[in-house]
Amino acid sequence: MRKRAAKKRPLLPDPRFNDQLVTRFVNNLMWDGKKSTAFKVFYDAIDIIESKKQDAEKPSLEIWKDALTNVMPHVEVRSRRVGGATFQIPMQIRPDRKISMAMKWLIMYSRRRNEKSMAQRLASECLAAAKEEGAAVKKRMDTHKMAEANKAFSHFRF
Repeated sequence: MRKRAAKKRPLLPDPRFNDQLVTRFVNNLMWDGKKSTAFKVFYDAIDIIESKKQDAEKPSLEIWKDALTNVMPHVEVRSRRVGGATFQIPMQIRPDRKISMAMKWLIMYSRRRNEKSMAQRLASECLAAAKEEGAAVKKRMDTHKMAEANKAFSHFRF
């Protein structure tokens, strides 16, 4: 890199739950700078989770956080050229990257679902992920399988 790394800007916590993680998720969910629409979609999804959930002791925000934790990958494969050949090398993931990958996968697979509104899609994907089911969790499993399959090349790690 030619210049120094940009410093992290602090995020404002969201108005309803006072949580920075929610704001980060909504920023990923947002399209065309429409933040209030993204917040509305997220809060509607949380309300849908509240109405659909089975266990009464957990709040819906906790279910969403569990879903996010279940989607978080721990290892990934990265390409590295060694002597003319390209190897897929399994590597640990930084904590902030884990969170952003989990958020992006949760949103991407929510958008691919077949429910009526985005709030319903997000709510069902979160409920599925909280139970360790759904497409986003499958993506994490595939990422882990790929890393496990290429474990033999881990000595090329830099």
